[in-house]
Order: sequence, then C-alpha cells, then structure tokens
Amino acid sequence: MKKSVLPLLLIAISFTSCKNEETKIETEVKPVDTTTEIAVEEPITIPDSATINKAMMDYMTPTEAHVNLAKENGVWDEELTMWMHAGATPQTSKATAEYKMILNGMHQEMTHKGDFMGMPFEGRGTMSFDNATQEYVSTWVDNMSSGVTNMRGKLDKETNILKMEGQSVDPVTKQLKTMKEVITYIDSNTHKLEMYDTGYDGIEYKTMEIVLKRRK
Repeated sequence: MKKSVLPLLLIAISFTSCKNEETKIETEVKPVDTTTEIAVEEPITIPDSATINKAMMDYMTPTEAHVNLAKENGVWDEELTMWMHAGATPQTSKATAEYKMILNGMHQEMTHKGDFMGMPFEGRGTMSFDNATQEYVSTWVDNMSSGVTNMRGKLDKETNILKMEGQSVDPVTKQLKTMKEVITYIDSNTHKLEMYDTGYDGIEYKTMEIVLKRRK
C-alpha cells in the first residue's frame, strides 16, 4: 500500500500545479495599449437657409472688380511679339481685340482677331472675378488648338499688376505643363500682357508680349 501512495501523491501534485498554471494564464490581464488613437468623426454642420441665401446672393452680385472690368469695354489694337522657344528670334504681328461684359455683368468676353504666320487667327477668352475665392479667373480657346487654358490669380492693387497661373496639356508630350500670364495695367487705355510657358527642359520662358491700346 505504501508504494502506491507516492505515485498517486505525485500525480495529484502535478495535476494541481497544472490547474494553477492554467488559472494563472486564463486570469492574466494584458496591459491596455493607450498609444492607439481612435478616429472621431466631426459632426457635419449644415448651414441654415439664411446663411445659404446670403452666400449665393454675394456670389452672384457684381462687385467693384466687375465694375473695373467693364471699364475695359471697347476695341483694342494689339502689337504682338512672339517667341516660338527660348532664345528664338522674335516674330511680330498686329491684331485687334473687342472687350465686352456678358451674363449680367459677371464676366468679360474678349475676342481677338489677327494673323499668325500668314494664317488667320481668332481666339476668345473670358475674364471673371470669383467672389468666393477673391481671385481673377480666365479661360482661353482659339482656332489653332483643341485645348482650353484656365488660369487664376490676384491683382496687386499697389502695382496694378495681375499675375495668373494655370496649366495646359502639351500637344507633343500629352502632359500637363505650367503657364503664367502677367497683365500690367499701365493706364486706362494701355495694357501690357505677357505670357510664359514651360520648355521641355522644365525651364520657364517668355512666349508672347502684347501691348494693347484702346481705339479712340
């Protein structure tokens, strides 16, 4: 009998030890990871009808900027100087442009006509003042391209210079490239417009300069 007690005692001790170990594993509490941030969605604020109505009225009402654009109404004679690429010999030509306000005085329409390398040229542009962004926004299309150029920028009232930037698709690379337009308002009857393009080397160069004089 005594010989059988010891093995039974060892088995009991071993069984108790395993149960205690299992209990320890099951009851072990893992530390909470406090470094994980929980994204909290911000509540959506819906403007009331009065706020919406006022914003829309402000958006559709001509401002001083639109009044100034209307002062450019009329026919302008243009002297153009063009560079086909950086360092190219400049080419000169003449053209005319008619400026008028359209769509309740909210936008200016410009129609340019002339000759380019012996071919008739016609281009149409718009100039607008976006009341929401407080920026001037322009578009340009012509009979020698199928693309549309868009630009936007702000007027420096101290220098009376409007600088605009935008992008257009290069017809050779089919990639977007940056363009820049600078309009200097010399006086009420004389403006200078400069266009800048980006060459295939990524360097900006001047492509065109137009001196506009209002026809009297």
